[in-house]
Amino acid sequence: MHVLETKEERQDLIDEILAWKKKRNALILAHNYELPEIQDIADVLGDSLALARAAMRADADVIVLCGVHFMAETAAILNPDKTVLLPDPNAGCSLADSITADELRAWKAEHPGAVVVSYVNTSAEVKAESDYCCTSSNAVQVVQSIPEDREILFLPDMFLGSYVKRVTGRENLHIWMGECHVHAGIRPHDIEATLSAHPDAELLIHPECGCSTSNMYLLAEGQLPADRTHVLSTSGMLQRARESDKRAFIVATEVGILYQMERQNPDKTFIPANRAAVCPFMKMITLEKVRDALARLETVISVPADVADRARVAIERMVAIG
Repeated sequence: MHVLETKEERQDLIDEILAWKKKRNALILAHNYELPEIQDIADVLGDSLALARAAMRADADVIVLCGVHFMAETAAILNPDKTVLLPDPNAGCSLADSITADELRAWKAEHPGAVVVSYVNTSAEVKAESDYCCTSSNAVQVVQSIPEDREILFLPDMFLGSYVKRVTGRENLHIWMGECHVHAGIRPHDIEATLSAHPDAELLIHPECGCSTSNMYLLAEGQLPADRTHVLSTSGMLQRARESDKRAFIVATEVGILYQMERQNPDKTFIPANRAAVCPFMKMITLEKVRDALARLETVISVPADVADRARVAIERMVAIG
């Protein structure tokens, strides 16, 4: 891949993207974990729920999804009459790969009548087998909306599932043992070491993290500062960073979000709980790939109509709950 060597060269490429975007009547959506230069050119920047909502409102002819494959599938499901492009078709997700539709069908057979809640980090086929989708920002609300006497199958993230089970107190919630390899790598000792080095910082934890369940326990036991510990989605983290009067924050999620945090709060300090928490899939999309996607209309992401129709119900329930 050609490396952009000068500001002029990069600006020329951005100008090309803008020209193609206008020609294609395109909308660029980007996740908070994308490369800084991708975040900079996005029309909408946000977490999975924000991007799903933006896709539903889109009046463009073309949607360029700068994220990973399941996000592009979600955009395609919500916009069957639009062209959805994923600039790098190899941008996958280890969490989405942790369960297949066949595995979910077998799990459902073991729990007849159970309500299936699927994290949005799943394939279209898995969403089609689900009753509800959710994101980290509304998983608790989705589960709370389901009658308490209904058995729930929550998938695929075991850390988010454990967090939701603890918050809601739902003993009839069963959890699939999947994980995001990046978030799973953020362990309790990372939090302990970073808090020790920055004792006055606020602690922002994504519920997918390998430390989330143990930290919920430590919080309940009074071993973490209750007034400075927050379990939040990426959008929630950004909001908290803006609104808090604290000057330093320990951030336990993929490090791509630090770019927005620092840009929005230049007078505050953000410390990653684990500097190695980098998702290689989220870093695959580059300016050159966005330009080529618009110029060539590649790679088009589509979902078979029967799968999309069933998956759309679960996604729309997710968006409606908030």
